[in-house]
Amino acid sequence: MSPEIVTILALVAIFAIATFLPINMGALAFVAAFVVGTLSVGLSTDDILAGFPAGLVLTLIGVTYLFAIAQNNGTVDLLVRGAVRLVGGHVAAIPWIMFLVTAVLTAIGALSPAAVAIIAPIALTFAARHGISPLLMGMMVIHGAQGGGFSPISVYGVTVNEIVEESGLPSNPLAVFLGALLFNLAIALVLFFVLGGRRLLGRKVAAEPLAHTEHAHGTLVRGHGAAPGPGVGGDDDEHVHPDRPRPVSLEQVLTLVGLVVVAVLALVFDLDIGFVAITVAVVLALFSAQRHKGAVTQISWSTVLLIAGVLTFVFVLQEAGTIDYVGDAVIGLGAPLLIALLLAYIGGVVSAFASSTAIIGVAILLAVPFLEAGAISAVGVVVALSVASTIVDVSPFSTNGALVLANAQDVDRDRFYKQILAYSGIVVVVGPFLAWLVFVVPGWL
Repeated sequence: MSPEIVTILALVAIFAIATFLPINMGALAFVAAFVVGTLSVGLSTDDILAGFPAGLVLTLIGVTYLFAIAQNNGTVDLLVRGAVRLVGGHVAAIPWIMFLVTAVLTAIGALSPAAVAIIAPIALTFAARHGISPLLMGMMVIHGAQGGGFSPISVYGVTVNEIVEESGLPSNPLAVFLGALLFNLAIALVLFFVLGGRRLLGRKVAAEPLAHTEHAHGTLVRGHGAAPGPGVGGDDDEHVHPDRPRPVSLEQVLTLVGLVVVAVLALVFDLDIGFVAITVAVVLALFSAQRHKGAVTQISWSTVLLIAGVLTFVFVLQEAGTIDYVGDAVIGLGAPLLIALLLAYIGGVVSAFASSTAIIGVAILLAVPFLEAGAISAVGVVVALSVASTIVDVSPFSTNGALVLANAQDVDRDRFYKQILAYSGIVVVVGPFLAWLVFVVPGWL
């Protein structure tokens, strides 16, 4: 059996096992890279390690470490609380505030599941308290995360742009970012009116502090992976009085400055986001070393493993010639538009059950050979594949969908699960087609 076929079968096995068993896809990919790379492709372990995405791993570690600190010292809660006060408590604006805040968090570097884990409990508490559809609020959070998730300094954005540049394809990071943002914004607008947003217009409540959010059973909700302690900000008094506002602390001010510094140094001065983020995180940790001693454990190590493993195996795929092999077969169909549509659906369907980040990389690499022919807009296809592979994260089988389902309050869980499942089914069926129709067919990118 040829190395190309072996690597394809290994790839299918990785996705199948990760879908049906709770095993990290990255770990499976590392095993496949080692076994297939050495036995079938003829690579040495040093050759395989050459494909390890060190820069991307550093970015993931630095960014998630920084946001763990920002979460623990209450800076993220401060941002959300301030955003709600800005709209004066208008109920109809609250879903949009949640969309905006989550989009900003992912746009400046937070991982999508981390941003959803931080904002979803707060958003769904608002939904329960003020009669807002929990499905509307939960999906606004997820689509916000996906909308901001392709900025040039975000994990999705860095992943896509690095793959595109390394593949020698035309690169347009701004188009990828704005394409994903506007597409998710359009979906959010439709959801707002379909799921009862019109009834919220004109309603107003007192803008309340959001330092912490509590479930109905009284358990304090923290962001994903929060370190143990008396509260997100480490304040026992807030734990007893969750609605009591408090002055902005020096540490929070420093954290806000740090986040701005990261964005400026990465965007304006083009410094490596990983090194910048981990530098700012360590500086912040120095001001309160004891409080943040557990922040390292909050780094998304499972995501690091996932991305590192999958991209290392993708390197083996490239070395085996699999990408060219599949590309030649796809090009043989002779219909570039059809090929792009099929890849969009592959990315969407698989991502509903597996990692969007991993699927995006594979889908784009599979598209490289026929995109190099120049018969179709490479930028348009990259945007379409990026959107199609991420909007399906509303699925209850994905991390984001599961977080929304788990944090819903005062609802029939079975009914809510069926609602999310039905909506995600619609997205899987319609989403990739719309992404293809908007970004690929017109050829305007």
